[in-house]
Amino acid sequence: ESFDFFINLKLDQTSAYIAKEILKELKSRLGFLLNVGLSYLTLNRKSATLSGGEAQRIRLATQIGSSLTGVLYVLDEPTIGLHQRDNDRLINTLKGLRDLGNTIIVVEHDEEVIRSADWLVDLGPAAGVHGGEVVFKGTLEDMLMKDSSITGQYLRGDKRITLQNRIRNGSTDTLQVRGATENNLQEIDVEFPLSKFVCVTGVSGSGKSTLVNGILLAELQRRLSRPRSWAGAHKDIEGVDNIDKVIAIDQSPIGRTPRSNPATYIGLFTPIREIYTRTRVSKSRGYTPGQFSFNVQKGRCHECEGSGVRHIEMQFLSDIYVRCERCRGKRFDSQTLQVRYRGKNIHDILEMTVDEASDFFKHHQNIRKKLQTMQDVGLGYIRLGQPSTTLSGGEAQRVKLASELSKRNTGRTLYVLDEPTTGLHFADVHKLLEVLNRLVNGGNTVVVIEHNMDVIANADWIIDLGPEGGDDGGRVVAMGTPEDIIKSDTHTGRYLKKMLKVV
Repeated sequence: ESFDFFINLKLDQTSAYIAKEILKELKSRLGFLLNVGLSYLTLNRKSATLSGGEAQRIRLATQIGSSLTGVLYVLDEPTIGLHQRDNDRLINTLKGLRDLGNTIIVVEHDEEVIRSADWLVDLGPAAGVHGGEVVFKGTLEDMLMKDSSITGQYLRGDKRITLQNRIRNGSTDTLQVRGATENNLQEIDVEFPLSKFVCVTGVSGSGKSTLVNGILLAELQRRLSRPRSWAGAHKDIEGVDNIDKVIAIDQSPIGRTPRSNPATYIGLFTPIREIYTRTRVSKSRGYTPGQFSFNVQKGRCHECEGSGVRHIEMQFLSDIYVRCERCRGKRFDSQTLQVRYRGKNIHDILEMTVDEASDFFKHHQNIRKKLQTMQDVGLGYIRLGQPSTTLSGGEAQRVKLASELSKRNTGRTLYVLDEPTTGLHFADVHKLLEVLNRLVNGGNTVVVIEHNMDVIANADWIIDLGPEGGDDGGRVVAMGTPEDIIKSDTHTGRYLKKMLKVV
């Protein structure tokens, strides 16, 4: 609206002469915001309410406006939160920066961005300890010709992200949001079928997060577990009796200190500590499970208090962590580290990867089962004691999923995920979908907000909001199965049709 206002502004000759350069700057900067897919934002929007992807694109628009040349720009997943429609605009913006004489390095998993790059560097062959090598470097044409790269196999179509083992219980129960009016929602009624994989999609700013997180999730949490929480404006939600709990699985850290790690989060560390208390040395010394915990004073290193690192405040700079000199990062005192099970002390266990630990504890069913869930979500490469502060958002989210999978299944749980494919490669998206599919096969309901076309194509039910962002959004433009969405003339429908190559 602001852009249109200044484009159509009529001034007399004197005013036009005075405002000439100012209007040029205004139109230019507003144009950049439009080009990176932010047309729906209001100019007085508080920066704290912006998503990470929106803030990154505003910074990008600022850089484009400076028209510098000879600059190296590094972008980490600029497509976060972007619909495929807006991807094209972003790619053209990046190409414009390149054409000015700059170099753009992008860390990205989006297929369109990969296909638009002049040069590709593919790291692997797998993740964690199994990665760290350059498996391919060259042009897209070179990658499509070679077989070694997993990325190349997905780009060529040798591998496809498709779910094979769908077992739905045929439930006809639904959750129905009535009269949703929060933010830009236009008093809409939305139906979420239960025991299904439901995907909420639409262009950026169309109201997806408001509907799912601000109303559905918040109101269900208020009714089921948090009576004092607040939910966005709506008339009612019907069908709440059909679910017994709601769980939000986001990409926030599983802990904020180096002491928190995957083993403690999924409840793996407790049975491991119990094994160590049953050893001959522990019994002779009277050790309890607390001796092997770095959250209890008994057996942990007193210098670093069991974190393995010392926290140094740098006043005006970012705080830093350095390895503890006393325990050399092992977290426990020398007495505790003398206790061994099958030749390994507790520190050695925490240094194992999930795959190594799965083999080491293969005769301990309760431990093996929890480790299996970690492997199922594609995290076999991470170390059991890896500090949570070193996990990426996608890894943290999958640790949470593994934790849910290891719990007893009630078959009446609603899981809510907001853009779970952020930071995930094609192969990781495939694993994630298989895990979500397992939850749905168990009778649970999974609701995801997503732009990834592979995820949308594999959903049982799609709710498409739009048609645009901001004031032009907030309406349900299509609802149904992927086949139904393809027939609709919406942005999502057109890209889904193109991806599935439906004539």
